Amino acid sequence: MTVNNSEKMVERMKMVKAMEFIMRCVNDEELFEPWLALGVADGDIDFGDLSVDVKKYEDDEAFWYVVDEGSFAELMQLFLRRMKGALKSGGLYCGGVVSK
Repeated sequence: MTVNNSEKMVERMKMVKAMEFIMRCVNDEELFEPWLALGVADGDIDFGDLSVDVKKYEDDEAFWYVVDEGSFAELMQLFLRRMKGALKSGGLYCGGVVSK
């Protein structure tokens, strides 16, 4: 099965939105700040919005985070570094529950 470019973009955009959602649950503000500066800017993606319209994906705010493969790879790397830090410092907070 061949995956076309639009399917790749939509998949990447879903990843960006999922990472943004999880980063908003980091229970350590110091770990979160680099995400705002180097990752997804505050307000670019509405909190909890994980949807991507396949027909209008180029109009989505997450599109510019995925159009360049190198930049997208760096964003995922930043996310992984932030998660490693979150594991050691405060974990995640979601729905009134803090990770252990």
